[in-house]
Amino acid sequence: MSERDRYVLPDEQAVEQTEPAAPAEVGDAEQAAPVEEPVEIPVNVAGPAEPAAAAAESEEVASLRQEVERYRQEAERNWQQFLHAAADLENYKKTAAKVQRDAVDRTRRQMLHVILTAVDNLERAIRYAEANADNAAVAAILDGLRITHRSLLDSLGNLGVQPLEAAGQKFDPALHEAVAVASAEETGAEPGTVLDVVQQGYLLGQEVLRPARVRVAQ
Repeated sequence: MSERDRYVLPDEQAVEQTEPAAPAEVGDAEQAAPVEEPVEIPVNVAGPAEPAAAAAESEEVASLRQEVERYRQEAERNWQQFLHAAADLENYKKTAAKVQRDAVDRTRRQMLHVILTAVDNLERAIRYAEANADNAAVAAILDGLRITHRSLLDSLGNLGVQPLEAAGQKFDPALHEAVAVASAEETGAEPGTVLDVVQQGYLLGQEVLRPARVRVAQ
């Protein structure tokens, strides 16, 4: 070691040690990691406006809930009205159908009663002709009356009309109409028995179209 190296000042040594490094090559700078810029993290500092905003938001939510409840109730009322209207419409259809059926049945019965009146007249004419069958003119008409009478009964049968059996049956006020009575002792019949038929009764299906007018033993 030279004399100068022995007495070198500390500052000089520091200068030597802190001598700036040689600039890095361009290739080294590109490979170096990029320096990240410091990121400023926003600090949510509660200010005096936050409670007011929260209160406004709460009021808005409450208002929306009221709106939802109002629309729900309105929808429920509309649904109930729809159900009532549908029930009324269904009842109207049933009532209209029943009224139509009743009108058709009433008209049908009226027309059948008109035909039965014609049948009654034919039967009277037949009885008269049979009582005077010795008259050639009446006898000739009798066959025509019988044919017409049988044709009408066949037509009534096709419509569901059948004669009601009454003679010898127990009197039934639902089927018979008593127009005369006779002594049971004299007739030898049980009281309440239908002795004979004054006017023929008819059934329409299972219902009475016209009750039989009868004479009853009493």
